[in-house]
Amino acid sequence: MQCPAFREAASARFDGEPPTMPAAELDAHLAACRACAAWVADATAVTRRARLAPAPPVPDLTAAVLGALPPRLPGGAAAARARLATSVLRLALLAVGAAQALLAWPALVDGTAAMSAPVHMAHETGAWNLAAAAAFVAVAVSPRLAAGALPFLGTFVVLLTLLTARDLAAGHVPADRAVAHLLLLVGVALVGATAWRGRRRTSRVVSAERVPA
Repeated sequence: MQCPAFREAASARFDGEPPTMPAAELDAHLAACRACAAWVADATAVTRRARLAPAPPVPDLTAAVLGALPPRLPGGAAAARARLATSVLRLALLAVGAAQALLAWPALVDGTAAMSAPVHMAHETGAWNLAAAAAFVAVAVSPRLAAGALPFLGTFVVLLTLLTARDLAAGHVPADRAVAHLLLLVGVALVGATAWRGRRRTSRVVSAERVPA
């Protein structure tokens, strides 16, 4: 057998591959052939240097990672206060939603509304009030909906407030009817607070995940 076959077998043994010949036969040839023995010695040295080569330098990111952390990690008293505030907002929205639905119910069922409004107008008013109630309850159940509901609810309440103020000044609406709109104002304020808290929480998460290069 020629030397290349023995060297191939020796190379396979370096790499942990299945041997191409019996180990005793390979060892006997290496003991008798100086050229193959020298080749194996050189190959062993090269393989060892390749496997023990130093790892490339890696920049130390410890300071950057620590600097990107928020001043206070979530947890402890601050987290408990945040959870309590969120729970209070959600319960308040549920209460406002329920009250708004009760306010809408007579107009939807009986077609009766304040100021002796026509039946269809009473139904429209009841539908609007019930839609607002449904929005309040939806945000209470899933606070992430607050940002999406706020433009509609906010526009509705701003216009209603301006028109009610003008009608009060002109004597077109009694004060007790105008006071009933305060429930909507409270609900929209709670939705706005929920949206603001959700935005702050998202901003904190993004800031914590952003690590300077």
